[in-house]
Amino acid sequence: MKDEMNTATHEEITNGTTRNLLSEGNSLKGVTMPPDVFEKLYLSPPPRAIKGVSRPKLGNPTPIPAYCFYGGVLMLVSSILEFILGNTFPAVVFASFSAFWLTFGGTLLPQFYAYASYAPVGAASPAEGLEVPSFSSGFGFFTLSIGMLCFVYLICSIRTNIVFVIIFLTLVLGFGFITGAYWALAADYTANAAFAGKLLTASGASFFVTTACGWWIFMASMLESVDFPFSLPVGDLSTRVPGSRVVADMEA
Repeated sequence: MKDEMNTATHEEITNGTTRNLLSEGNSLKGVTMPPDVFEKLYLSPPPRAIKGVSRPKLGNPTPIPAYCFYGGVLMLVSSILEFILGNTFPAVVFASFSAFWLTFGGTLLPQFYAYASYAPVGAASPAEGLEVPSFSSGFGFFTLSIGMLCFVYLICSIRTNIVFVIIFLTLVLGFGFITGAYWALAADYTANAAFAGKLLTASGASFFVTTACGWWIFMASMLESVDFPFSLPVGDLSTRVPGSRVVADMEA
């Protein structure tokens, strides 16, 4: 049987009738999988599945639901639960970042007409509004306000732990870099594109540290919730920086 298959294969090659077995979904060794089914395994759909001229300039739209649901809805629920528990600081932090992610995700959705309203009259694509200086400068003020909010959280986190301090410090730096990138594009979109790219790279590095610290404190909280035999250190600062009541009692 094996010799017959080899002979048949040799005859196909010599006759110039070699077939692309992958393109036809055939396989001699395993389960067949047509190319269109294989493409559906990716998180990002194929280009033909997303219509519209704005996609090439907006990038991959796959993360937008994650912005709105993981970042927006989940943090809003967390804020409500923290408020019920009486934890004011984390409740305010979760609520503000929930609003940020919902705003950021909504800005990228064409249905909200956020960037399209800045597009010049007669523009070939609504995405041209992203290159208008007024859009970049306006959105830069939005990221600046979030950075200022994170600076307030940074001051407050001095009485919590070192991990929170690093998280809010890197958030302040990251949003500062993003603000600089937007304002550089607002000044001259073409000439400052390379410089803005470097600022965005710096913001990505800052947010990477933020994410790593977030996973660290998440792991520490989960281990504590199940009374694990060991715990991860977070650098408690509550005893290092005394509260106002403690200071008042000491002065009395």
